[in-house]
Formats: sequence, C-alpha cells, structure tokens
Amino acid sequence: MELRNKKVLVVGLGKTGEATADFLLLHGARVKISEKKPESKLGARAAFWKERGARIEAGGHRLASFLESDLIVPSPGVPPLPELVEAAERGIPVISEIELAHQFLKGTVVGVTGTNGKSTTTTLIHKILKAGGLKAFLAGNIGTPLLSFVEKSREDHIYVTELSSFQLEYARSFRAPVSVFLNISQNHLDWHPTFEGYFAAKKKLVTAQKKGDRAVLNRDDALVWTLKNETESDVFGFSRKRQVARGCFLSDGWIVIRDEEERRLMPVSEIKLPGLHNRENVMAAAVAGHLLGVPRPVMRRTIRDFRGLEHRLERVLTLRGIEFVNDSKATTVDATIKAIESFDRPIVLILGGKDKGADFTRLRRTVKSRIKKVILVGAAREKIQKALEGTASMEEALSFGEVVPRAFAAASAGDIVLLAPACTSWDMFRNFEERGRTFKRNVRRLAAKLKKGRA
Repeated sequence: MELRNKKVLVVGLGKTGEATADFLLLHGARVKISEKKPESKLGARAAFWKERGARIEAGGHRLASFLESDLIVPSPGVPPLPELVEAAERGIPVISEIELAHQFLKGTVVGVTGTNGKSTTTTLIHKILKAGGLKAFLAGNIGTPLLSFVEKSREDHIYVTELSSFQLEYARSFRAPVSVFLNISQNHLDWHPTFEGYFAAKKKLVTAQKKGDRAVLNRDDALVWTLKNETESDVFGFSRKRQVARGCFLSDGWIVIRDEEERRLMPVSEIKLPGLHNRENVMAAAVAGHLLGVPRPVMRRTIRDFRGLEHRLERVLTLRGIEFVNDSKATTVDATIKAIESFDRPIVLILGGKDKGADFTRLRRTVKSRIKKVILVGAAREKIQKALEGTASMEEALSFGEVVPRAFAAASAGDIVLLAPACTSWDMFRNFEERGRTFKRNVRRLAAKLKKGRA
C-alpha cells in the first residue's frame, strides 16, 4: 500500500487515532484528523498534531472531509457515521487500523476475539509464549495498537492481538495465521444494527484464514463451532463438555491436549482463576501455546501462576464476613451470568450503566435462582428493573457513590457483593477501569469508616 501524498482521514483522536496519525505522517501521507470533541477539549494534543503536519477538524465531522479523502481510517468504537457510510458508498476505502497495520507488519499475528474473555485469554497467551522463549508482544484492543509495532517488527515476532468487532468491521485482507474465537452472544447492538451484523464482523477473523492457518474454536458454542465449515484453516476445538478430535478438553479433573497424540497438561485444581468460563479461556490459551510450540511444563507453570486481570472477578476485600468482588469488565449479559455462576454463596448484585441494546430478560432465571438482592444504578436502571421484575428484591441507587453502602447494608456475613453491571460505564465514567477503581476505592472508604466506628 502506497501512502505517500495520499489524503488520509483519521476519524477519532484516541490512542488508536494517534498511533494511526503518527504512522501515516511517517509514511508521507497528507493527514487530516476529524474529532467530534471541540478543539478546546483536545488541549495540547491538537497543537501537537498540527506541529507534526496534520490538519485538525474538531467539534464535529464534515462530509466534505470524508469525500475528499483517498483513504479513511476510523478509530475503534467510532459509530457508523452517515459520513462514513456515504464515503464508502462512493467507493472511498474505509479500513481499520489493524487492516493498515497488516499491510506493513512483519511477523505472525495471533488474533483473539469473542464476546467475553478476550483480555484474559490474550494476556495468558502472551505470558505463555514469553515463558516459552518466543518474541511475543501484546497488542490490539487490550492496550497498544498493532500499528505501533510495525516500524520495529521482525519476521520472528509474534503479536498476540485482542480484536473487537469494531476493528474487524473495517478489515479487508487482514489475516491472523492463528485465530482464537472464544464465544459469541449479544453485544454492541447500539453500534451494530443487528446481532447478525455483529457476528459477521467477528467471524472475519476465522473466515479470512487460508490453508495452513490454524483456528481455535469453542466446541461448546454452537454458533462459533459452525465456523469450522467457513474456513480453509486447520480447526482445533476446546471444550468443557466433550472430547475433541484436536484441541483441548477436560477429562477426570485434568486439562488434556490432543493433537497427533494425547497428553495431560495440568489438573483443573491448579487453575487459580475463578469460574467455569475461565477454564475455557485457559484451554483456548493452551491450544494456542501448543500450536506455537511451547512445551507443556512451561504452559503448566504459567497457567498455575496466572491470577487474572484487574476488574475481572477481582477480589477487593472482606468486611465483616462480606466479600466484595470487582467485575467491572462484565459489560454484557452473558459476562454477568458467568460472573454470578462463579460463586456458590448468596450474592448482592450491582447492575446498571449505559445500555448497549442488551436483552436483560436473559438475566431473569439466574437472578431469580441465585441473587439475594439487586442494586440498580445508572442510565439503564429502569430498563433493567422492568426486565427483572418479580425475580429478586431490587433497590435503586441515584449515584454510583451509593452502591457500596446500599449493597453492604443488604448483605450478611458469608455473602458476596458483586459488581457485574451488564452495561458499559460511559454514562458515569470514561471506561470500565475507572468504574472498577471507583468501586474499589469506595469499598476501602467503607472499611476505613467501619474501623473508626462511623458506619
């Protein structure tokens, strides 16, 4: 792909937008950045990019900027703007940052997608490969844009890349020689018009693969498993419920890897991550490690030492026998169900935030059978309350600062207070990380008050 003197529009000036602008300028493109925030909100960043030679269009998007471009690169999460749609209809190429990176990157990409568990699995694969002595890097939706690695990339590098539906939506020829598809359920229906559109974007990771590539698919997810018929790659499965011909499965309390031969990897009891869903994540990571040649003893040690990520079923502390757990990353209904199913004790559940078009009635059975009380907060609280009516006792918190005291008052010794909101955080916070850290800070404040006898 030739970029010199091409008029390229970068839409959105977040981390990925900045990495894209930097790369394009280095390659001689004529860059314009279109950002919905006013220039006053961009601060020094606007001046920085102007000094670098980019033009800034702030405070909204102009159709003319899109139509005059030779190429458009929207940042992940930028919605399907009318300007983007019209530009694409007029034949102007619209590609994602991962597609741009793919045109120049040396080395091998291990792509990880799915609705839930991507960050945990991506991180674990990266740790396994590093422990195995491979030159592996963590990339994509989890932190560093793939494009940021291009200039120093080498053929022996491996890029373990978390991929969202937003990134894959605008992928054209992007291809990962090793793909991992964890699961699929309703998500981002405030962005994708339909679930079918969401799945169509996700499955590009597998359907783009060629003969000789490897796909790691969830055998227990019927929709994901259908992709074995839509790819030229060699398919490996992972399953908690049945044996697979090639891949990973559970047998007599052991994780077993089967390829040309069958070998035990480790006892399930050694996995420190809570929840049945994390057994799936571990198996998926183990298959990826196996395919890239990491010895089983190395994988076993790495998995055994892995404690998980912040904001994923993260134990905060215990107050008067009540355990507080931060699963702020549970932004989908399925993730919330899996979080609830990770515990066998009574739960006071904190739900709410910004709705992504989710069907909250899918929580009814789990809430009715396993939840002691629901604390509702955020923009979606009325919708959730209506969806769960008759399942459990519920009360509303008018601010996020109220949820910890209310949950603590509703809980008893031996209970779990679980933040697993089934919503994004964008109505109250910048991201799920800020929400999770605020929750933890509020728990610690409550602990301090209790210690001083003021609560």
